Amino acid sequence: MARDVAVILAAAGKSTRFRDPFSKKVFTLCSGKPVWQHSAQLFADHPRVAQIIMAIAPEDKETVQEKFAGNLTMLGVELVLGGNERFESIRNALQRVKPNLSLVAIHDAARPCLTRASIDDVLAVADRKKAAILAAPIRGTVKRCKSDDSIEQTVERAGLWQAQTPQVFSLEILQKSYARVKGTPTDDSQVVEEAGYSVYCVEGPESNIKITTKGDLKIAESFLKVPAKTKDNPFF
Repeated sequence: MARDVAVILAAAGKSTRFRDPFSKKVFTLCSGKPVWQHSAQLFADHPRVAQIIMAIAPEDKETVQEKFAGNLTMLGVELVLGGNERFESIRNALQRVKPNLSLVAIHDAARPCLTRASIDDVLAVADRKKAAILAAPIRGTVKRCKSDDSIEQTVERAGLWQAQTPQVFSLEILQKSYARVKGTPTDDSQVVEEAGYSVYCVEGPESNIKITTKGDLKIAESFLKVPAKTKDNPFF
C-alpha cells in the first residue's frame, strides 16, 4: 500500500470554552496521554500516511517542544505555527505538505476517539471523489432561535449533516481552493465548496466527538477505555 496521504492536525485553537487556565484541551491528559497524541497515533499507525503536520499557536511553541518533544519525534509529527483563525493555521500547514502526496486529511487534534475504520472509509471516498468528509446525519429536531433564544423556526432536518473530521481532499484541489479563500470559513470543506468543488459526506461514528468542555473529556475517556480488539469495541 502506497504512503500517499499527508495529515494536518489542527491544534492552534484558544480552548476558551474548556475553561482551564493551565492547559489547553489538546494538551490535557485523556486516558493517560495528551489529547493530541491519541489523534496523532491513529494516523501514525496507518499504512497510507506519509506525513503528519500539527499546527499549534505561536504562544504554545516553547511548551509543546519542552513537554512533548519525545512524543512528536516518536510519531513523526512536524510542527508549524498557526494563525489567528483556523483556516490560516491550515493554510500554513498546507505549505509544508510534500508535493508528491495525493491526499491531505485535515483532522481536529481535539477528536481523540476517531476509529481506524472511519479513516479508511473517508479515504476510500476521497480516492474516488477527490473531496470527502466524515459527518453525522442530524436525527433530532432542529430549532432556529432568535437573539433572545426564543424559537423562530423548526428546521426540516432531512439532508442536514453535522460535519466532523477528518476532511480529506486531493492535494491539488485543496491548494487551488486555499489560493482563493475568502472570508472566515469555519472548516476546510467550506473552503473547497466555495471554490466550486463537490464535497461528499461519509457517515462517521458517534464516538468521534470533539472535546470542547471538560465534560467532553470525560465522555472521550469512556470511549477510549473500551477494551481493545473485541467484537463490541468501536475501535476494532
